[in-house]
Amino acid sequence: MPVTVVVGAQWGDEGKAKIIDLLAKEHPMVVRYQGGHNAGHTVVVGEERYALQLVPSGVLYDSVTPVIANGVVVDLPTLFNEIDMLESRGIDCSRIRVSTRAHLIFPWHQSHDAISEAMRGDDKIGTTLKGIGPAYADKAKRVGVRAGEVADSEAFAATVRARCLAENQIIDAAGGDTLDVEEVVARFTALAERLVPYLTDTVNLLHDALDAGTHILLEGAQATFLDLDHGTYPYVTSSNPTAGGACAGTGLGPRDIDRVVGITKSYTTRVGAGPFPTELTDELGDRLVEVGREFGTVTGRRRRAGWLDCVMLRHAVRLNSLTELALTKLDVLDGFETVRVCTGYLVDGAERATYPDRSEVLARVEPVYVDLPGWQTDSSAARRADELPPEAQGLLRLVEDEVGVPVRLVGVGAERDDYVIWGDDR
Repeated sequence: MPVTVVVGAQWGDEGKAKIIDLLAKEHPMVVRYQGGHNAGHTVVVGEERYALQLVPSGVLYDSVTPVIANGVVVDLPTLFNEIDMLESRGIDCSRIRVSTRAHLIFPWHQSHDAISEAMRGDDKIGTTLKGIGPAYADKAKRVGVRAGEVADSEAFAATVRARCLAENQIIDAAGGDTLDVEEVVARFTALAERLVPYLTDTVNLLHDALDAGTHILLEGAQATFLDLDHGTYPYVTSSNPTAGGACAGTGLGPRDIDRVVGITKSYTTRVGAGPFPTELTDELGDRLVEVGREFGTVTGRRRRAGWLDCVMLRHAVRLNSLTELALTKLDVLDGFETVRVCTGYLVDGAERATYPDRSEVLARVEPVYVDLPGWQTDSSAARRADELPPEAQGLLRLVEDEVGVPVRLVGVGAERDDYVIWGDDR
């Protein structure tokens, strides 16, 4: 079946938006299957830079139907801020479809997020405070409000008022600032009215598209090692970005998927707290951050940076059934004399062949490195595999050998066309 899933193979910020933008040319339907507006993704087209949080990257193509599926939690102010921004720049957003089953985020979710994080003291998770976790918690508790409920404006307003009054009691008891109930009701009732034209039964929309032979691209937010079940718990997101989450988050079945693309940087980054075996806390780490512009699209926070970790990538292959990799930001390594790649772990002095199942074990890992010669030349002009520096080609071959799946695409710059197809013309 013509369904491709794109997942981050590290801790997020791998450059998924660029790869999705490239793949969208071949997929008339691009679908977000989980996460919320904590998922910043940036696409650069010429002089234009589009920073998106909720709207799928495929919106930049007139031929694409962008879909926000049932697994996403939707912040209506953010959604319409994005739509307004895109339309002001000439992008038609009338094609966007939002699942009636998607859950909505409200101001009380953000209040609970802030209170919970503050109560952790020095043990903060590093949440973006967008209300994502509390919204998913309400979904699991079966008290969430779904997008389809906005169709009945009076009932929706009554639900929002009742929930806001109840949540204010909890916020007040926790020492937080209570919400202006009528302001919240008025604002979200207006937003709900705007949402109605976009609402769709996206499950049947996607299956009808499949029946018609349409190629569908499913994009996850965050990444494999932020997965609620399989990431470095508790330093994770509140949903399942792994490929398995694509089925629950869209209503498509596992047999509908035939291609799973894992996105990895040529090095590794993560935001917030949690173990990071290859992290560089010296001038080399600072250099990766500076050259790679490693600051969050949504929060502006400085990312932590370190060398590429192939133990992680091997585990990502297992968890997602990856069929291939896309490696981004190769050009960031252009000026390094030596490039290091982690190929194994030592835990308490003993070799470990697999990725640890507990964060406290991962925190004790000592990485085993292979040192490769750097290429110290500009790779950004390469458009063919044989135009890449020989040393860079050596890095790609090492990754393929270590991970066990092919690298198909290599990013060599921020622009839409800054990439190399690896494999076909070697």
